[in-house]
Amino acid sequence: MPKKKTGQRKKAEKQKLRQKEIRNARGHADLAQHPCNLPMECDKCQKKQKSRAFCYFCSAVQRLPACAACGKVKCMAKTGDCVVRHPGTFTTGLAMVGAICDFCEAWVCHGRKCLTTHACSCPLIDAVCLECERGVWEHGGRVFRCCFCQGFLCEDDQFEHQASCQVLEAETYKCQSCNRLGQYSCLRCKTCYCEEHVRRRGAAGGGGGGARGRGPPPCPRCQLPTLPVTDLSLSTRTHRYGRQGAAQPDDDDGHPSGDYDAADYGDYSYSYAYSGSDDGSDQDEEQDDDEDDDESGEDEAPSAARAPAPGPGPAH
Repeated sequence: MPKKKTGQRKKAEKQKLRQKEIRNARGHADLAQHPCNLPMECDKCQKKQKSRAFCYFCSAVQRLPACAACGKVKCMAKTGDCVVRHPGTFTTGLAMVGAICDFCEAWVCHGRKCLTTHACSCPLIDAVCLECERGVWEHGGRVFRCCFCQGFLCEDDQFEHQASCQVLEAETYKCQSCNRLGQYSCLRCKTCYCEEHVRRRGAAGGGGGGARGRGPPPCPRCQLPTLPVTDLSLSTRTHRYGRQGAAQPDDDDGHPSGDYDAADYGDYSYSYAYSGSDDGSDQDEEQDDDEDDDESGEDEAPSAARAPAPGPGPAH
């Protein structure tokens, strides 16, 4: 009969499994939960921003800076990993930091492992927003990734971009290499591929390389894992050509003026204007005006005849 585990033994095994999960998930951590991208509130101006060495608004230094690699605010290491030795004491503040990362603009602790590995594995190395094209040093907010195209987004443009990201750069859902309906879509390239052209030879990862893998096949262009079209809410980009694209404002009577600008459509349009009536209607209107004049002249003649003649003036 196996020996019964004590409570302390069970607790130690659970802690060991938990630490193993943390180590395995560290390489696949979400960008919003990474230590170099955590939210920070300045001690001086009380403004919220991304974790950084100096405040983006007032350039003040935090009282308790956090490491951009491991996320700790107090060094309690008793081993020889620390570059700055502090035997028997715990260090916080500027006594704990050892460098500033050039990519994420955050403090890195004086641990030898963090100093030697964070610069090469910083997730914000090429973090440039897709919408405003600003880097980490140009804005004070946090950095996020689009859940569709996996591109970097700043805190100001993340919702605006994700609302318009599922739009293809084509007018149909057909494959770019043939005329068949696309089954897989790459939201970074904004294109669709059929089953045959998405699994081309030499494609690495996923289900490419000719082998029917379990994972989604990668995009032939950017190697980003594609997604089935049926799982997405895609829309196509529409192009409207013609002369009635940008009408001028209405006139004083409330009727449209009918003049259209040709510059809005470039080579695909021409200027066009129409009047309220054609030539035949103009002649009819002229005839109507002549008849009205004749009738008005006849009405004035009898009225003049019926008018009483002026009498003789008073006798003197």
